[in-house]
Amino acid sequence: MRRRLLLVVATVIAGWGLTGTASAQDFHKTYAIPAGGQIRIANVSGNVKVTGYKGDSIVVEAFKVGRDRDLLKVEDMSSGDRIDLKVGYPERGNCDASVNFEVRVPQGIEYNYEHLASVSGNVEIVSVRGRLRAESVSGNVTVQNVTGVVSAQSVSGNVDVEISRLEGAGEMKFSSVSGDVSVKAPANLDADIEMSSLSGSLKSDFPIEIHERRYGPGRSARGRLGSGANNLRITSVSGRVSLIRG
Repeated sequence: MRRRLLLVVATVIAGWGLTGTASAQDFHKTYAIPAGGQIRIANVSGNVKVTGYKGDSIVVEAFKVGRDRDLLKVEDMSSGDRIDLKVGYPERGNCDASVNFEVRVPQGIEYNYEHLASVSGNVEIVSVRGRLRAESVSGNVTVQNVTGVVSAQSVSGNVDVEISRLEGAGEMKFSSVSGDVSVKAPANLDADIEMSSLSGSLKSDFPIEIHERRYGPGRSARGRLGSGANNLRITSVSGRVSLIRG
């Protein structure tokens, strides 16, 4: 009898563990889109993390947290060559809940990361390839070990970017209103560069001249490296600005 009771208890506890695991993961989907396909993730409250891995499919997981988590919905508007996800909130009333996205992408395939954003949360992208635009209103934006043309901005947060290799050409903008902006670029950077900070320091490892305003606060720098194939702009209103040689 005692042995049977222990077996029942063990079964119930195991069931609790399985239930907890299943409910913690609220959205899970695997996509196969061609190289050059578009990826859009628009979050409201919560983090967005995209990481390159040694696989051949794009795996998206989203985890809802908070008292009103059941009121949120991950809306999937994807098509054959495009991943398009956003978070739906109830139309009326306050909602105490957020969603954290964790995305894995094949690190050797080039995609167009058209829009990776959160209104209130951090955005982190690691080891991917392609055109990339990352944004947060209230949160940090971190981009590490990427290949391609990159832009990143935050209103209230730091922007920290590391570009391993530039592929393609275009506009690259990095900015924050109330945060530091740091960009690490390859030593063979080919770009027209413009940098400015209203009330913070300005630093460049590359040979461009830094100017301080004669009247009033503010520092700026302009210069051309190589043929100026890219336009690179780094700005902050109240934060440090730096361009680092990789």
